[in-house]
Amino acid sequence: MSESFTPEYYAALIRRYFDACNAADYDALVDCFTPDAVHYFPAGLPEIPWRSADTIARKWVWCVETLGSQWTIERIIVSHDTPEAMIEWTHWKNKQGTALRGAEWYDFDPATGKISEIRAYYASPADPQTTINELVDFDYSGRGYHLKSATRTGE
Repeated sequence: MSESFTPEYYAALIRRYFDACNAADYDALVDCFTPDAVHYFPAGLPEIPWRSADTIARKWVWCVETLGSQWTIERIIVSHDTPEAMIEWTHWKNKQGTALRGAEWYDFDPATGKISEIRAYYASPADPQTTINELVDFDYSGRGYHLKSATRTGE
């Protein structure tokens, strides 16, 4: 990890990102990301994943303006030796009177210290129509994730 990008730096960046989301501040949102950043989501949203800092910023501004969205950070854990972090959050959809809880994995660009990727996971029921409930268009195979269940020896 670069000496200038400490765990405290990354935690502060995530907080700044959430502040920008809540303020629907397009410029501040874009400034949190690498230009080619990607935000992955589980199935159920249109036009996912969100590719580029511009797209991510525009979508969150839309959520604030349309849904009355506000977000709170519940917990943050930042790696001490790699540029990545994990958080739990709540997305308050105030105009609908609903909320969604979830978690996100963050990857940071080691050269710039900005967010390069977010993978969101929701605390919600699995989609019974989907064989494998996973992030849409995320390269599980290329990242070395298991593609099938492990079997016990002898089966």
